[in-house]
Amino acid sequence: MMHHPSVSCSQLNEAAFIALFASVYEHSSWVAEQLWRQKSEHPSEYFNDMEKIQTAMRGIVDQSTDEQKLLLLRAHPDLAGKAALSGSLTPASKSEQSGAGLDQCSQEELAYFLQLNDQYHSKFGFPFIMAVKGATKEQILAGFESRMPNDLQTEFDRAMSEVHKIAAFRLADLSL
Repeated sequence: MMHHPSVSCSQLNEAAFIALFASVYEHSSWVAEQLWRQKSEHPSEYFNDMEKIQTAMRGIVDQSTDEQKLLLLRAHPDLAGKAALSGSLTPASKSEQSGAGLDQCSQEELAYFLQLNDQYHSKFGFPFIMAVKGATKEQILAGFESRMPNDLQTEFDRAMSEVHKIAAFRLADLSL
């Protein structure tokens, strides 16, 4: 992670600010770009408080269109999915998934994850999203199984709340 102990967020230029916050929401730098545009509406100290930044970013996402939210959900990789196998996860996703032991799956577990990912995706139209930091493989599988019967709106809302949890973990990891 990038550390800027001597630089406060309010002192960063636009490119550095967006680069710092671009990965908080997976492959969705538009959230960081809108946060930068809101910067002028707040006192400069505002952006030195991670909780305020988290609230602001969450607000940007919550006020976006359903289409934008769907694109945000679809920007996430499957858990123990093809991106993980091909080594093309973002650094944040890679550390989250390996922290949950998803990089240690047996062939059988991997096949089951791929099957669950496919079933979930074909039912809901976006990947299964879970803030897996601190979770075990078993808890993740239980999450799949308990959420699969949900209706689309329930699962869309749940996926969005998981996305916000992931963002909160990622912001905490920036620890400016």
